[in-house]
Amino acid sequence: MALAAKLQLRQSQSLVMTPQLMQSIRLLQFTHAELEHFIDEEIERNPLLERAEPQDDAAGDQVPRTEAAPETTTDGDWFETEAGWSAEAISEKLDTSLENLFPDDPGTSERLGPDLTAQWKSATGNGSTSSSDGFDAGDMAATAITLRDHVSEQIALAFADPAARLIAGELADGLDETGYMRADTAEIASRLGSSPDAVAKVLSVCQTFEPAGLFARDLAECLSLQLAVRDRLDPAMKALVANLELLARRDFHTLKRICGVDEEDLLDMLTEIRALDPRPGMAFSGGASDAVIADVEVRAANDGSWTVELNAETLPRVLVDHIYFAQVSPHAKNQAEKDFLAECLQNANWLTRSLDQRAKTILKVASEIVRQQDAFLVHGVRQLKPLNLRTVADAIGMHESTVSRVTANKYMLTPRGVFELRYFFTASIAASGGGEAHSSEAVRDRIKQLIDEEKTVDVLSDDAIVDMLRESGVDIARRTVAKYREGMNIPSSVQRRREKRALASAGR
Repeated sequence: MALAAKLQLRQSQSLVMTPQLMQSIRLLQFTHAELEHFIDEEIERNPLLERAEPQDDAAGDQVPRTEAAPETTTDGDWFETEAGWSAEAISEKLDTSLENLFPDDPGTSERLGPDLTAQWKSATGNGSTSSSDGFDAGDMAATAITLRDHVSEQIALAFADPAARLIAGELADGLDETGYMRADTAEIASRLGSSPDAVAKVLSVCQTFEPAGLFARDLAECLSLQLAVRDRLDPAMKALVANLELLARRDFHTLKRICGVDEEDLLDMLTEIRALDPRPGMAFSGGASDAVIADVEVRAANDGSWTVELNAETLPRVLVDHIYFAQVSPHAKNQAEKDFLAECLQNANWLTRSLDQRAKTILKVASEIVRQQDAFLVHGVRQLKPLNLRTVADAIGMHESTVSRVTANKYMLTPRGVFELRYFFTASIAASGGGEAHSSEAVRDRIKQLIDEEKTVDVLSDDAIVDMLRESGVDIARRTVAKYREGMNIPSSVQRRREKRALASAGR
């Protein structure tokens, strides 16, 4: 076969993901905090971007940013004119002498007059008696005390010996955020050149710190320390704490035999255990939870429909400064500077268009979700319909992956509360009579209601729940009921029967 060079013409199609297109896709799945952080970074690197500042002028007049608004005075102001800053005027206004105003710098009014004017103006913000420029209310808030700070204060009071204080500091370094001591005492003794007995002695003192339970090495020791403070660590309670695995399995019959108590005493002991704190150090975690900000708000309209609006607080307003671009571009010295300005303008225009498109996409997806789940908004979770991403994507003419990105980490404020958009997408469970399918979330709520309403003498097994659900039109398997029950942290029927009998015996 002969080899020869040839020219061939082929036609093909391909999708090229430009960096701007990839960034547009990322914008869809950004949360509010992530979007604000991204915009701040873009404004920092792009001189043509700026945030839109709302104007406070009720008349709608635009006040130039480079000019200060003229001062206005009223007859009730303390300092109407420049002449009002004289020493005599100040003394007359305050009805006292300047020596009382400035006791650390006594002198005549004539000598203090010029300096006093400058001092007063500087202190009051050029004559303003209520200026708050530069004041941050957060600076006045108390700093949260960490677990290490709290423990260090008690170490300083509990130990006078420097060696013991050094050991206690090493033990405090081994505390995790829950208050448990995870460090190896033998390793600490070896590193500090101390004896294991000395470390154990210091540890026993540290275990008396507040809150009770700190410096415990496991859950049983943590509970024992708290019970000892309450003077409730008797032999029966020690046996109960030593067999927490039986308590987790709700094996009350075995626990009664091990602890040597009857059902009533065991119930009292369980009540005391529940009142203890298994993680005493979490009180000093200091982590403030982030407030959930709804991206979409849904309200009932007068005609019975639903009004879907975007939350204005989650919509960043960004402007492109074309005036600055027009002023700077003629003074570009070389082609590199011109290319930089052109790229900045292109990126700025792209960002504003992408943010606008992001807002429209979120609103479109949220509106379709509200339309699909209208019954849930009216009647509650029992009327939540099965819904998947493809159904919404086909209804609004978008790709399924786009809907998935839009619904990630977005929240909707409804008359029934705040829900993540993903909450409205639930699996479908077939109806026993061939009717309309049921939502898995609605079935979970039904299972929880059946278990809450069960009686002590008639605890429902998973098979009984399956039969009751099928009678109400839900075709569900027993293993699905067990999975939903375990997902809601509901024990099995055997464990529930033991607990209910214990409660009934205590009630008698």
